[in-house]
Amino acid sequence: MNIIETEQLILRELTMDDLEAWYQILSDQETMQYYTSAFDKNQTRKWIDWSLANYNKYGFGLWAVILKKSDEFIGDCGITMQNIYGDGNLLPEIGYHINKRFWNNGYASQAAKACLRYIFEQTDFNEVFSYQMWTNIPSRKVAEKMGMSLRKEYADEKNTKTSVHSITRAEYDSIYKG
Repeated sequence: MNIIETEQLILRELTMDDLEAWYQILSDQETMQYYTSAFDKNQTRKWIDWSLANYNKYGFGLWAVILKKSDEFIGDCGITMQNIYGDGNLLPEIGYHINKRFWNNGYASQAAKACLRYIFEQTDFNEVFSYQMWTNIPSRKVAEKMGMSLRKEYADEKNTKTSVHSITRAEYDSIYKG
């Protein structure tokens, strides 16, 4: 079942049928350069299990990104509940991972904007976040293309320093509906 469609992409729920294609992406060191390491097959399987659990718990999660013209699995994009500030509060975050063969085609921004629209049209959240290691400039640029603003940077053990971007419902309405 398709969750979201854009001009070039389909976002649908991940399934275990995606394991091999997803593993090819998550096992690539360059793709995973902002993580502690690339994923092995078991970690990739756990990622899909986590996504399936999120669909059941929240009604959303990270969705498979499918390129319409070739029906190819090129990554994921979606919404997860994250402990962004490390204070125990779970906040909605838009995240994405795109196969490096498809970088610089605007697919991450297209998928992320579609997820942003989904959040503000299908949920009651009043603010949506994107956070990343402060050196992850490509993700920062996607956040900015969604209309998000830098809200905070803080030191942490995982990323050395984390950058937090967000957009409020009012800001979204002003940009996208104004």
